Amino acid sequence: MIRIPSMFALLVYLAAGATAGEVSFPNTKLADVKGKQADVNLTFNDVSKEVLVDVATRNLVTIPYATIDKMSYEYSKHHRIKQGAVVMVVSLGAGAILMLTSSKSHWFTIEYHDGAARKDLVLRVDKRDFKSVIRTAERQTGKKVELLSHVKGGDLEG
Repeated sequence: MIRIPSMFALLVYLAAGATAGEVSFPNTKLADVKGKQADVNLTFNDVSKEVLVDVATRNLVTIPYATIDKMSYEYSKHHRIKQGAVVMVVSLGAGAILMLTSSKSHWFTIEYHDGAARKDLVLRVDKRDFKSVIRTAERQTGKKVELLSHVKGGDLEG
C-alpha cells in the first residue's frame, strides 16, 4: 500500500520535470512590415536552447539562444481616433468615447543573426504576459532585455 503514493509522487515529479524547460506564451502576435499581426505561440525551450515561434501547428521561426544579439521591450500607447470615427457613424456618443480611450501595446523584439544576415523578430505580447516574457527571456538566454520604456508596476519581480 505504501508503494502507490510513492509511485504517484514519482510520476508527478517526472511530469513536472518534463515541462520545466519549456515556457510558452500563446497570447502573442507577430508583426509584419505592413503592420498586420498574426496570432503566434512564443516558446522558450531551455532544453534545446531555442526560441520558437509557431503559427497554428507549424513552426515559423526557430532562433538558437547563441544567435541572439539583443532583446528589447517597449511599451506604446496611442488614441483610437480611426476606430472612434468609424463608430461615430453609428453612434455619436459611443464614437466620441472611443476616441478618448487609448490602445496600449507591449512590444518584445529579438535581434539575431542567421549566418551573416541580421534579422529582427518583433512580437506584440499580451499585457498579462509581458513581465513573464522579459523574466523568462533573461533567465533562459542569460542575456539582458533592454527596457526602452518604463515598466509599469515597478520592477519585474512581481
